[in-house]
Amino acid sequence: MSNSVKKIINVVGARPNFMKVAPIFALMKQSTEIDPILLHTGQHYDDAMSKAFFIDLNMPEPDIYLKVGSGSHAKQTARIMARFEDVVENERPDMVLLVGDVNSTIACSLVAAKMNVSIIHVEAGLRSLDWSMPEEINRIVTDSLSDILFTTCKSANANLIKEGIPEEKIHFVGNVMIDTLLQHKKKAEESSILNKLGLDNKDYAAITLHRPSNVDNRDNLAAIFKALKELSKHIGIVFPIHLRTVENIKKYGLSDEMRSLKNLITTAPMGYLDFLKLVSNSKFVLTDSGGLQEETTVLGVPCLTLRVNTERPITALEGTNTLVGNNTETIINESLKILNEEAKGGRVPTFWDGKAAERIVNILEK
Repeated sequence: MSNSVKKIINVVGARPNFMKVAPIFALMKQSTEIDPILLHTGQHYDDAMSKAFFIDLNMPEPDIYLKVGSGSHAKQTARIMARFEDVVENERPDMVLLVGDVNSTIACSLVAAKMNVSIIHVEAGLRSLDWSMPEEINRIVTDSLSDILFTTCKSANANLIKEGIPEEKIHFVGNVMIDTLLQHKKKAEESSILNKLGLDNKDYAAITLHRPSNVDNRDNLAAIFKALKELSKHIGIVFPIHLRTVENIKKYGLSDEMRSLKNLITTAPMGYLDFLKLVSNSKFVLTDSGGLQEETTVLGVPCLTLRVNTERPITALEGTNTLVGNNTETIINESLKILNEEAKGGRVPTFWDGKAAERIVNILEK
């Protein structure tokens, strides 16, 4: 291997990271200029789900697996830092590529910065301006330490420049999650998930909930369930539900409330292809996820975001997304608009065209 070849460690830690790294890593493997390593921190500790995502996305087994598991933000971040430091010591990479805003991202950026390894941040510059979100802290710290910052939209560039990041470090390349979506859309259509659940196209809404502001707060969770109770009179609702959310529903005494929803189907968390099929064919989506706001915008599916802010405002300005918070009346009213065929239109933002990874790898090769 020639000295000019760059060794780059690509870090994944949680499921949204897999979707972002998959197209970049695939192109790096084809490059003669880059020697890529795939590292999984194990932040999302459900091995079966991790494996399902790797299979769905045609990703190879990780070269390095840190198996950090769950824990508080501080403990998890500390475990990742300690184990990642050993990896950097052994591998001596030229660069570390990080995506998104999870604990793995901030932990590995701190280690790389202290060990003088160049940092690449994909999905840089997104801001919710809500410091109560741990992800906002992760984003801002990672961006301030990064040497190359790849953005999904022009407003992210503006955020970074406002924070004093030199313009020459910033590259507007588009959205790698959309690369993955467009590559797998046809294959996802072959999924039998709708048949398994007895669903017809556009005859149901899908909901996902995982943010602490919703699932760790009884009042907010109860307000969302109150809205779902009303909506379930008008349309079936499919809820792929995470274990932590299940535990909190029990803890807050909301199990009977959930059981009383006659039109609700709960399932275990789904693999990427099944979930893409479910979302693509839904009437609309209720979510507090960041990535889902982007995916629904490209799929042309109305999205109601159960948050008062978003780090992805382009999905509301240009796309199909509407912020509804966790206000019962707002959720019901906006849902009924969609059911009455009054959903807002949207368009696909610039560079959300399936070629973001290509732009990233081209820049890294240079």
